[in-house]
Amino acid sequence: MSANPPAAVIVLAAGEGTRMKSKTPKVLHEICGRSLVGHVVSAARELNPGHLCVVVGHAREQVTAHLQEHYAGTRTAVQYEQNGTGHAVRMALEELGGVEGTVVVVCGDTPLLSGHTLGALAATHSADGNAVTVLTAEVPDATGYGRIVRDPETGAVTAIVEHKDATEEQRAVREINSGVFAFDGRLLADALAQVRTDNSQGEEYLTDVLGILREAGHRVGASVAGDHREILGINNRIQLSEARALLNRRLLERAMADGVTVIDPASVQVDVTVTFERDAVVHPGTQLLGATHIAEDAEVGPNTRLKDTKVGRGARLDNTVADGAEVGEGASVGPYAYLRPGTRLGVKSKVGTYVETKNATIGEGTKVPHLSYVGDATIGEYTNIGAASVFVNYDGEKKHHTTIGSHCKTGSDNMFVAPVTVGDGAYTAAGSVITKDVPAGALAVARGQQRNIEGWVARKRPGSAAAQAASAASEGTGGEG
Repeated sequence: MSANPPAAVIVLAAGEGTRMKSKTPKVLHEICGRSLVGHVVSAARELNPGHLCVVVGHAREQVTAHLQEHYAGTRTAVQYEQNGTGHAVRMALEELGGVEGTVVVVCGDTPLLSGHTLGALAATHSADGNAVTVLTAEVPDATGYGRIVRDPETGAVTAIVEHKDATEEQRAVREINSGVFAFDGRLLADALAQVRTDNSQGEEYLTDVLGILREAGHRVGASVAGDHREILGINNRIQLSEARALLNRRLLERAMADGVTVIDPASVQVDVTVTFERDAVVHPGTQLLGATHIAEDAEVGPNTRLKDTKVGRGARLDNTVADGAEVGEGASVGPYAYLRPGTRLGVKSKVGTYVETKNATIGEGTKVPHLSYVGDATIGEYTNIGAASVFVNYDGEKKHHTTIGSHCKTGSDNMFVAPVTVGDGAYTAAGSVITKDVPAGALAVARGQQRNIEGWVARKRPGSAAAQAASAASEGTGGEG
């Protein structure tokens, strides 16, 4: 939170973003679990501004709905026609009814911009008494960017010169304009009223305000970003992927600095909303999304995808997909398990190979080792579910619940046809279809009696390999008798 919060932050998000070549508005494209404009709004909120206003235009219904759903309290101003950045800021000031104090203007497609950098911009603006302060950055290659020209004695910004208009001396300058500014709100409003549209685009340029204020005798300053990558704007899918990689690495480095082991950061993807505790271990090929939390000493991966999933202390997930699940302390999951929403695994429980669960609570120490589906079920403590078991929960119209007690042993290839209850300490025989409740401590057997039809192969499959093998076996038996 900023010590001297700005009066307003204005986010420019009205453009169409045609180079994205997408039906989705550019500012709603996501990286690391958050939209581009969402990243900017989140950074702006760290300043605790008096007003936060997003200027919308293209696909404004979608953008406004997104902001209302995820960033309640954010105001919007509509730029019905995209007549330039100056015009967009003017629309925001009209929506806010005029602003006294510092106004920060930022682009809605700069997802790497941090609240810390915006706070430093606002602080520099106030400390230096500037009419406008430009956020700049020193880049390795400034080709194509507007250069910052400073007064050699005072350090004040005298001009922003576009690359095509720059002299050779100016092109050697590596300090560039980010398109992010802090203004004196009153002076900004006055200058915007003087901005002209006699340019090749016929638009109101926000950068023209700098010249207007300087000619009026006001100081124009600059604040240099600590990392030039923060100011990167997104215009196409290539830049989107590059920004995602940079942000992903930033998030993982922060986690590693806090005591998390990430075996291969290049192969791990993480959202900004994911949290860790120290000594968690993340193996290669893992994606951690949404509100996922990895507790102390837990290990996830390799090749694991978790979304909105809580992983308890010391739990182990290997080659697992989980969505909206809770994995208890010391539990074991996988390999090749699928935990669907509503799954709750108890302490030291196990969900093994090729097991799928959904809306299922599995008690402490209970094991579902392999090749099973557990849906709409509650299983007690220290129960073992036999291989190839299916909880038959759907009758074609409604889902029904199965309850299996504690310390039960269910046989392989069981079908539990819900609604049904198996009492504590009960057993079910292999191959059974359980359609009735099983009392505590009982053995349930629900299968037909085996019947052997002698000579069937010889009669029905004469001359086949099976018939020949059976004949040889019969002759061999007869010879010994």
